[in-house]
Amino acid sequence: MKNENEFKLIVDSRSINESFARVVVSAFITPLDPTLEELADLKTAVSEAVTNCIVHGYKDRFGKIYISGKIIDDSVKITVRDKGCGIEDVKKAMTPLFTTGEGDRAGLGFTVMESFCDKISVRSKPERGTAVTLKKRITGKAKW
Repeated sequence: MKNENEFKLIVDSRSINESFARVVVSAFITPLDPTLEELADLKTAVSEAVTNCIVHGYKDRFGKIYISGKIIDDSVKITVRDKGCGIEDVKKAMTPLFTTGEGDRAGLGFTVMESFCDKISVRSKPERGTAVTLKKRITGKAKW
């Protein structure tokens, strides 16, 4: 029998909820006994995904961010989704240094997510929203 667990969370696209999402994901993966590095990696990737929803998905308006997670044995899958403006060209958007933001945006969000996870996938439709799925194997000793 597989060890499984899952959660679903809906938050407003407000900056304060980025840190809340990090805490939720941290608590969720605790039974897998992650290393501090694994924990920091996943928290950073989730932070980038949520920030993208706030800054790029909804731009100058508020909306909802849908976060779900699933653990199967020693792997975790986190999906962060919005119903914002979407991405016209996902491949281009995932290119390092590409940004649609203004000011101090470095265009490294997807690059950071890719470097801290085993796999990421991005699905998006213009005017319908974007979903980013992060997958990571945790090497700790699960406490089921």
